[in-house]
Amino acid sequence: MQRPSVVKLSVLMIFCLAVVAGLSWVAHYQTRAKAFHELHDRGQNTLSLAESSLRGQLARFERLPELLADQRAIRSLLLSPTNPDVVLAANMYLRDTAELLGASDVYVMYRDGVTLAASNFDQPHSFVGGNFAFRPYFFDAMRHGEGRFYALGTTSDKRGYYFGAPIDVAGQRRGVLVIKIDVDEIEQAWASDDLRILVTDPENIIFLSNRPDWLFHAFGELTPERLARTQETRRYANATIGEIEYRARTDRHGFRLLTGPGSEVDASEYLVVARGMPQADWVVQVLLPTRAARVQAAASVAIGLSLAGIVALLGLIVWQRRRQLAMRLAMEQAAKDDLERRVAQRTWELRDANIALEDEVAERRATEEQLRKTQSELVQAGKLAALGQMSAALSHEFNQPLGAARNYAENAQLLLDRDRRDEARSNIDRIVGMIDRMTRISRHLRNFARKPNQQLRIVPLAEAVVAAQELLGWRLAKAGVTLEVDLGDLPLHVTGGPVRLQQVLVNLLSNAIDAVEGGADKRLHLCAQQSGDLVQITLRDHGPGVPDGLQARIFDPFFSTKEVGKGLGLGLSISYNIVRDFGGRLSMRNHPEGGAEFLLELQAATYPAVEAAQ
Repeated sequence: MQRPSVVKLSVLMIFCLAVVAGLSWVAHYQTRAKAFHELHDRGQNTLSLAESSLRGQLARFERLPELLADQRAIRSLLLSPTNPDVVLAANMYLRDTAELLGASDVYVMYRDGVTLAASNFDQPHSFVGGNFAFRPYFFDAMRHGEGRFYALGTTSDKRGYYFGAPIDVAGQRRGVLVIKIDVDEIEQAWASDDLRILVTDPENIIFLSNRPDWLFHAFGELTPERLARTQETRRYANATIGEIEYRARTDRHGFRLLTGPGSEVDASEYLVVARGMPQADWVVQVLLPTRAARVQAAASVAIGLSLAGIVALLGLIVWQRRRQLAMRLAMEQAAKDDLERRVAQRTWELRDANIALEDEVAERRATEEQLRKTQSELVQAGKLAALGQMSAALSHEFNQPLGAARNYAENAQLLLDRDRRDEARSNIDRIVGMIDRMTRISRHLRNFARKPNQQLRIVPLAEAVVAAQELLGWRLAKAGVTLEVDLGDLPLHVTGGPVRLQQVLVNLLSNAIDAVEGGADKRLHLCAQQSGDLVQITLRDHGPGVPDGLQARIFDPFFSTKEVGKGLGLGLSISYNIVRDFGGRLSMRNHPEGGAEFLLELQAATYPAVEAAQ
């Protein structure tokens, strides 16, 4: 019972193997044909470029021999071929012309084939005196009016292409002018690692190639007839002509192939793409190695077979896994139910956490708001404390001008009674000046005492400095302190609040006055300059400075280096926070020459912004 089943299975396997083998052969056949077509297209493109470079190089010189043959120096040479001066002039002209055109050589041959003048007349292997009547470029030009020929030079042993044109003088053909061009540059432009580019002559001998090992070699057998035709024109001079072991054939797709032994630099098989150049009687050929195309075809078949095997293996895997699908689905459903339960539980926990976090955020915001209010009140308290310290001296500032004004007023009455009006007017002007002075001091005190507007705007730095000077003028005078101010040549404007900036300057100047009050050098230096987008304000004193261990705490609230009862320790802390609100920075250091130096950096307001604000 089992034997027929085994036979059927064996037959089925053999049939399947046969089908697979047939499909593989067809796939390989089609894939190789496609790869060869792509290789052929690549060869056609390369062939077009190679042919274009050849045609371009030849076209540069094609009409030049006719033009040069009609020049006076050349015609004079053929009329007087034995005149040394004429010969020298022709030689010099040909040399200059060759250099100008970029030609290898330019020379003139008499009608018997003897060279009369040449561009290389002063070289060791000069053409002058040589007879090249056997060259086709000479006798074709003499007979037909145009000569073209490729050859290896018999004198120079250098390859070149020759253009010949007849020289007619007084209605007679007296000679030929020849231009020889070098073909080495063309070969250098064909450099390639895999393919070969070559040009063959009418005898199928290679004379141009990007691989020098095939130069002067022929495809096919070198028969005596082929060698005789080549020797007749001495195309290759004394060079040895060899044979190439590669043999040509055409495959079933019509592609021309060259097969041979191959080597480290040569492939064992090439696909040939050729095209003729009738005007030069040449054939340009491109040889492309076929190994990559064959490997690509084989690889494509192998990939196809591998994909078929993979598909079969996947089918087996699917069949095996379908048995486990039901169990896996049940396990996944159980895991899904458990996950949903955990997600729901975690969602409630996150909701509770969010509520607690929102409460904490609201509490912190309230705390921050209260902190800002407290800070503002501390700023105001610091200003009022400073006003209290200045009150005694300010009363003196007001009483002195008031007493003087009274005296001037009484004198003015007496002067008016005596009809001395000009002197009375002078006293009244002095009284008005004193009143203006008290008004300015009163306005600065009022502005300094009120709560500032928190909105930032453009502040002229000079106005803030003048206001601070007027508020602290009594202290400067009382302590004998000199304040030197240098705000530069151009007016500086900063971004901030005028009242709060005035408060910062008052605090810094007050501390500086305290620092130098008991010292020998009672000078203060207030300087300002603009550096990029910042205005830097420095205030230096000549006091004892701040100890290194205390500099880190100098801006802390309620920290003071003064004696007990002489300060709350809020001035620098308040100033630091005000400057930070302005978007600036306040720092301190001890000056190298002694004393403390405070650096106040504020955002500069540009001139267009200042004009717009005004």
